[in-house]
Amino acid sequence: MAERARHVPVLLDRVLALLAPALADRDAVFVDCTLGLGGHSEAVLRAHPRVRLIGLDRDPQAIELSRARLAPFADRVTFVQTTYDRIEDAVDGPVDGVLMDLGVSSLQLDAAERGFAYSRDAPLDMRMSAGSGMTAADVLNEYDVDELTRVLRDYGEERFARKIASAVVRERAREPFTNSARLVELLYAVVPAATRRTGGHPAKRTFQALRIEVNGELESLRRALPAALGVLAVGGRIVVESYQSLEDRLVKRAFAELAASRTPAGLPVELPGHGPEVKLVTRGAEVANEQEIEDNPRAAPVRLRAAERIREAT
Repeated sequence: MAERARHVPVLLDRVLALLAPALADRDAVFVDCTLGLGGHSEAVLRAHPRVRLIGLDRDPQAIELSRARLAPFADRVTFVQTTYDRIEDAVDGPVDGVLMDLGVSSLQLDAAERGFAYSRDAPLDMRMSAGSGMTAADVLNEYDVDELTRVLRDYGEERFARKIASAVVRERAREPFTNSARLVELLYAVVPAATRRTGGHPAKRTFQALRIEVNGELESLRRALPAALGVLAVGGRIVVESYQSLEDRLVKRAFAELAASRTPAGLPVELPGHGPEVKLVTRGAEVANEQEIEDNPRAAPVRLRAAERIREAT
């Protein structure tokens, strides 16, 4: 399987080590919220023969490829085509481990026709659920200047958001946007040369912003984090890998809220039911080392955080 050969799970050894205390030597339930090509899940199933996997993915192609990859473990695997914010509907009780590997999967990046990569000319699609919902071309051709500016500024953290949005609206009046090469050409023309020299590829932030808007990624993540933390059993662990600062901030905030005491300041004792619900098991966000990045360049931007539930959810 060509897709499988290309796929290198990010920070695999570290993910396994963080999940092991919650999964090892017991009948446990592990939820891979972003199944993708199944690399992390395959490693978990091999490492823990008593673990049952519930694999979630919104992309039907990912489900089918993972089904083939995980066929040797078929009696321990349940596949659910859904978004990860629906985790509560996909499980039938508390779970012992949760993994979220956020962003675009290797399957989606490597499929030129999906339009996620600005390095190759392709239709401006960017839908993670292939064939349903609006496309990146729809956003570019239908949003007004203010809406486009908001998307580029809020989701791409793009300094030149309004300048780019104005150029898009001007150019689409001549001809609608359909393919990525024309958008990349526009971005090269609009983003100043000095910024291009120091800020990376001029299309990176715009493509990120369009992808997030098309797939509702941040809204879904805002719902998914409390839902996933809510189904975690006492002693269960959650590991999240983020690839851009907007995602990582949401993860940091969600973990910090449950790791803090809700006892009013100044009281000498912890009020019953007001103590922390989780403990952080990583110090801040962990990053990939040089060897990991050399072996797997897609690990370069990763920020990994993990937490363990220490008391029942309230």
